[in-house]
Amino acid sequence: MFRRAVAMFVAIVLISAASRGAHADTAKEKELEARVKQLEQLVKELSERQAAQESALAAQSARAPADTAPVARTEPASPPKPVIQSSPILPNALANSRFFVGGYVKLDSMWSKYDDGEIADGTVGRDFYVPGTIPVGGASESADLDSSIKQSRLQLGVDTDLANGQKVQARLEMDMYGSSLGDERVTNTYGVLIRHAYLQYGNWLVGQTWSNFQDVNALPETADYIGPTDGTVFMRQPQVRYTRGPWSFSAENPETTLTPFNGGTRISSDDNNVPDFSAAYNLKIANGYVRIAGLARQLKYQTTGLTAIDDSKLAAALSVAGKINFGKDDLRFMLTNGDGIGRYVGVNFNNDAVITSSGDLDTISGWAGFVGWRHVLNDKLRANLMYSLSEYDNDTSFTGLAANKSSRSWALNAFYSPIAKLDLGVEFRHASRELESGADGSMKRLQGVVRLSF
Repeated sequence: MFRRAVAMFVAIVLISAASRGAHADTAKEKELEARVKQLEQLVKELSERQAAQESALAAQSARAPADTAPVARTEPASPPKPVIQSSPILPNALANSRFFVGGYVKLDSMWSKYDDGEIADGTVGRDFYVPGTIPVGGASESADLDSSIKQSRLQLGVDTDLANGQKVQARLEMDMYGSSLGDERVTNTYGVLIRHAYLQYGNWLVGQTWSNFQDVNALPETADYIGPTDGTVFMRQPQVRYTRGPWSFSAENPETTLTPFNGGTRISSDDNNVPDFSAAYNLKIANGYVRIAGLARQLKYQTTGLTAIDDSKLAAALSVAGKINFGKDDLRFMLTNGDGIGRYVGVNFNNDAVITSSGDLDTISGWAGFVGWRHVLNDKLRANLMYSLSEYDNDTSFTGLAANKSSRSWALNAFYSPIAKLDLGVEFRHASRELESGADGSMKRLQGVVRLSF
């Protein structure tokens, strides 16, 4: 049928063209007349053939059984609608559970110049800023370049709604700061390090997460893993925590770090038999908040033998942190003071106590703090300026002159987010470390980061 229609259309066009060419010469007219006759014959043959086909189909339909329905032409079927997950993804999971995956992929590149010595290869100070690793008393060296994906992070979680209307939550988070499984020659492979592993039910939290003595919300945005490390309470450990309104209370895993008599390699004592206790109160103000936290802990060391040591001391500290908003900008701060704060501040820059000449423990007191200013230029660009420091009161007759006395640093960074979840950042840091002897060292670091969150 379609071919017949096409042939008739072509014939009409040619006939029309012939009529419009009536004033053409005789030879062309004759040629057109011949073509028209050929097309008319073709149209006639197509019509007869189509009529024969329709007659045959009619006869076949008449011979078919009475209950046979004619075949109908239908439009292609639309794709099926997706089925919503109606059961737990994991077969052993509780009903009414919701799962999620989050985290980010991050590349860090750091150019670091040490003015007073060479930092050991593979030390943690090559991965992020750790005040206690700044070389002291040596010769200056050229800049080192370190790049890694160790800060990349993965978080798994589940929230389950219970029949009593409450909710139970579980979180498991890890990054790549675990032990190296390869080297920089070939694979740059790293192990997994557990950051958080805890569950929450009602007001209770059980498991490993940030210490209740720490205020993680006060930390400035930085390219570095921590940032204003010198003055920051930074601790993740197992605990049992109870939160009610603005109050929170915790009992946390204890550990004591000690300076040997006259100095030397740090001693990590696991002799404690009482948990570290912390209480905190979160005070909301008109344009931000202030958080006050207290810490009480046992410092203990016990050995056997002829020179056995068996002593314990009580230590306590106070920390005030918070954030004050100024429009889109904000000011963040933290100030900590007390005895035996060494393990909790500056990635254990100093120790909790020192062993005296008589084998007793003498607590080391100190204070630390930071302040950071965040300035938002527009929806895609922001900058941060921060300053942090710490200082400790060592009894040098016990610790010797090699004990860490103070550290300080300042940093300036800028972050650009061309699209949501993608951050491009650059940060410059200057840091210094001083010993009780007066010897000091400094570091300059330029760091670039690319981070995509998911």
